[in-house]
Amino acid sequence: AWSRLSPAPAMKQTQKRLQFPVFKDVTVSIKAREVTVSGPRGKLTVAFKHMPIDIYFLEGSEERTVVVERWFTGGKASASLRTAVSHIENAMTGVTKGFQYKMRFVYSHFPINVSITNGTKRVEIRNFLGEKVIRVVECLKDTTVKRSEDVKDEIVLSGNDIDAVSRTCALIQNVCHVKDKDIRKFLDGIYVSHKGTVITD
Repeated sequence: AWSRLSPAPAMKQTQKRLQFPVFKDVTVSIKAREVTVSGPRGKLTVAFKHMPIDIYFLEGSEERTVVVERWFTGGKASASLRTAVSHIENAMTGVTKGFQYKMRFVYSHFPINVSITNGTKRVEIRNFLGEKVIRVVECLKDTTVKRSEDVKDEIVLSGNDIDAVSRTCALIQNVCHVKDKDIRKFLDGIYVSHKGTVITD
């Protein structure tokens, strides 16, 4: 309960809003908090049905400026606005430039043997710490994986959906988890070494 001694509770703001421009060569459609982004590299859909926010085009902007707003918000709850904007901007970057992550193999004694099967959709990891077990990771959604052409012990993952690309990297890193050993000494694994876009400016 509020008393004279405790500070007055922060007042909720009636409305908070953010607006951002649609990237060049990108078209955006909005229906029931589901944003579909189309570009030269393909199409992505981002759903915000779980968020109490409004998404619409700014009046008179000819569908080139998007507004994200939230009513009766305050404190940490209003951070969801910037989260929504970031998701849409990542989708726009994905359909124009694409996302590319690079992963390097780290080993001290047993060389990690990685083979790419099922076209470019599956990664098979052998001889990790000399173990006989074959570790298999399936790429998520449209993510593809290939060997680096110029660097030894490196794979390159690329795709339009940043969530799918980064989660595939996380699956590859986590499947090479060193158990029952001091991880400060046993640094073997496959780690993300670079994050960027397929098309560089």
